[in-house]
Order: sequence, then structure tokens, then C-alpha cells
Amino acid sequence: MTATKRIKRALVSVYHKDGLDEILKKLHSEGVSFVSTGGTQTFIESLGIPCDKVEDLTGYPSILGGRVKTLHPKVFGGILTRRDNEGDASQIAQYEIPEIDLVIVDLYPFEETVASGADEQDIIEKIDIGGISLIRAAAKNFKDVVIVASKHQYAPLMELLNLKGAETTLEERKWFAKEAFAVSSGYDSAIFNYFDHREGSYFRAAVDTPMHLRYGENPHQSAKFYGNFSDMFEQLHGKEISYNNLLDIDAAVNLIDEFDELTFAILKHNNACGIASRSTLIEAWKDALAGDPVSAFGGILITNAAIDKATAEEINKIFFEVIIAPAYDADALAVLEQKKNRIILVRKECKTCPMQFRSLLNGVLMQQKDLSIQHEEDLVPMTDKQPNEPEIEDLLFANKVVKNSKSNAITLVKNKQLCASGIGQTSRVDSLKQAIEKARSFGFDLNGAVMASDAFFPFADCVEIADKAGITAVIQPGGSIRDEESVAYCNEHGIAMVKTGVRHFKH
Repeated sequence: MTATKRIKRALVSVYHKDGLDEILKKLHSEGVSFVSTGGTQTFIESLGIPCDKVEDLTGYPSILGGRVKTLHPKVFGGILTRRDNEGDASQIAQYEIPEIDLVIVDLYPFEETVASGADEQDIIEKIDIGGISLIRAAAKNFKDVVIVASKHQYAPLMELLNLKGAETTLEERKWFAKEAFAVSSGYDSAIFNYFDHREGSYFRAAVDTPMHLRYGENPHQSAKFYGNFSDMFEQLHGKEISYNNLLDIDAAVNLIDEFDELTFAILKHNNACGIASRSTLIEAWKDALAGDPVSAFGGILITNAAIDKATAEEINKIFFEVIIAPAYDADALAVLEQKKNRIILVRKECKTCPMQFRSLLNGVLMQQKDLSIQHEEDLVPMTDKQPNEPEIEDLLFANKVVKNSKSNAITLVKNKQLCASGIGQTSRVDSLKQAIEKARSFGFDLNGAVMASDAFFPFADCVEIADKAGITAVIQPGGSIRDEESVAYCNEHGIAMVKTGVRHFKH
């Protein structure tokens, strides 16, 4: 048998018919005959093209409310018969089963139905049975059959027909089979995830259309993003999003979502280099920038308030990669768009997945997101001295920032403004020293500031260093076997310390 085969008979059963008419007309002009069901048959005949009914082929009508239409040996025998197998040829002749060389299927819109908020019964009815079986059968027999498993393959099929008529090579049929299995595996993954309620009892993920990135972490690395970026953001301006942009955008969103007050944050390499909560946006911006105006260069900006012109003019004074906000005043947007490559994003209302995934060791790590946010009632006093109300506000602020900073992490906060962070160090003491030195380099007075740690203090050295820098209150998870050493030092030197019982490591 030759690798090049001619399409003589096609089975068509589709949900989406847009763009199909030209394909059908072209196939008809090439002498291809058709067999179909229900609405698709009516559509084909409306084009003036003859079409046999599946019911006439099988001898059975569509039954069970349309649940069973194509599931019959005369359909699947015609698809699965191996043209170079004498036994198969004998049997299809015996049972009068016509060969089917092309299958065009478009599955019921399961994911769209789930997204629409339909009730469970409607969702269950959109689990395609016959269509998915046709796809698998035709793809399995790609040596003899062409499978078009989605409307997204209409264009390549039409291109092939225009180029070569109704003939296909083995390589082309195998490509369509590969695309078909992508469709079927993605469809089954969507159904499983619906039943699993995103609990992650098994890892199943499928995304059909990757977002092509300029490059990966470095220019010599290629990269794609598999996800629905446009569901979360609208890009108003600027160049293509990069791999590193996406990492920073994710970190920025996670950080800003911790805050209900009007807040502005600046991030660099996934960590906050400046953040402040204020009553006005321009004040929040200025105080966030003051946290580290050097690192802010080329950073990612995010706020939970609409950006006005006055703030935009201040922001426009520095170079940055990306800005994210829920909205922009028109005159503010005009200011920010002055730099052609600047990425301007509007954040949309969108549910986010409660799970996190990370690839490593030829596998995937999965965990629940750290959605724990501590409030005043969660703070357990550890020392004789209790923090006052302004200190409590700063402690909670600092704890939110340290939670979103790379471990080992220390944050120093005063008046709901990040003075400095110590991040990513192998020693908590080094993180603290880094934060103190950085805060002083930008002119911050740490007297009366508070300190947050993402994990417990193994020794009393951190609270001693913090005390000598002017820190008056500390928040930490607690749980060290040497907690009493840190508590004793704080009691002796009049420092307030509270514990949360919740560790916030971020590796």
C-alpha cells in the first residue's frame, strides 16, 4: 500500500460549523462522498451537497436523546479497517461496511459550558462520547485515515486541499493524528478537573494555545507560557511580555492581593523593593519609591487603585518595565504611553487557581498556594510588653511583605512603608544585616520601626541586632526550641514580640 492516499468518503459530525462550508465544497468537487448526523447532515445538504444519513448506514436511529448516534460497527469498522490487512478487508466486505477516509469532528463545548455557570446536568450532557471515540479511532488508524478533531484544524485541512486536492501523505495524516490526540487529552483533562474540583488528587493539565515569549530567563533560552494571560490582564501598550516579566507580574499580583488599603508596590526579581499604603495614590507611590529608588530602575509597578495623571507624571520620571493597575485615567495613560516599550496592563477580575505548580527533577511539584493572611486577632503575645496599635498595623504590613519575599527573609517597616528587606540569604542574621544597612543607606530612621521574619529565630542574635538598630516590635511564626532566649532578650530590653504560628517560607 502506498503512503499517499486519496480521500473518497468522509464522516462529518461537528458542533461548530463556521468555516466548514468551503472545506465541504472543496471535498465535494474532489468527488468525496459524505455521511453525517442530524444538524450537520442538514447543514451539508443546505450547501447543495448530497449526504448519507448515519442512520441509513447503521440501521439504527439516533437514540437516548442523541447520546447514541455513531457508536456502531458500521461506523467504527469503516474507520478502523486496515487497508493492507486481508482479514479486515474480508470482514468489511462480509458485513458491507464502507471505508471512511476522513473524519471531521468538533466536540461538544464542555469547558465553555462549565465557564458559563450552567447547572451540573447541562454540563454532564456536554461530555462528548461519540465524538471523542471517533477522534481516537481515526487517529489510531492514521496510516489510512485523516482526522480533523477541532475547528482549529479547519485551516490546515483547507490549505492541504487547495495544494494537493483530496490526497494526503502518511506524514500529513500523522500530523493530524498528533493534533487529534492533543484535543482528546485536553478534553479529558478538563472533564477530570471539573470532577476533581481543583483538589489536585491527580495532576492533569492541558492548554491548547501557548503564548510565545521573546525568550526565556536568558536570551539563549526559548520559552512559552501555557495559560490564559488575557483572562487576567489587558495589555494596553508596550512590547511583548517576556519570561522574566511573567515571573515578576505573578509576584506583584500575589503581593498586592494581601492589601485592602490603597497600596503601591515596586518589585524587582520577584521581591518588593518598595511598598507603602497611604490615603492617596501619589503619596503611596512616592513612599514606595523611597524604599529603594535604585532597585526601582527597571522594576515592576503595581497598585490596587486607578492611576491618575498626577501620579502618572511622577511615575514617568523613572524607567520601569511593567505597570499594573485596575484602571487608568485617560490623561494618565497618555503620559505613561510616552515610552513605546513600556508594558501597561489592566488587571481584570478573574478567579485564580488555588494550587501552585513547579517543574523539577523531570517532574512537577504541586502545592496549595499560601493564602494564609494574619490579622490582629491571630497575633499571640510572647513578651511582657505588648505592641501598640500603630505597631500592630506595621507588624501586619511587614508580615504580608515578608510572606512574599524570598527566604531567608526579613522586612523592616515603619508607618506602613517598607524601609528595607533582607532576602534570599543563607543566614537569617545576614538577611537582617542586609536590611539594616540598606535602610540606612536610603536615610531611614529605624527607631520605632518593626521587624518581620518569615520563619522562627533559631537564636536570640537577630532580636539583639534589631534592638540595637532601633526596632521596637517583632513578628515571627514562633516554634523554635530556643524561643525563650529571644523572648528573654526582648523582655530585658523592652521590645514587643508576637507570634503567628504560621511560617511563610518562599523558596
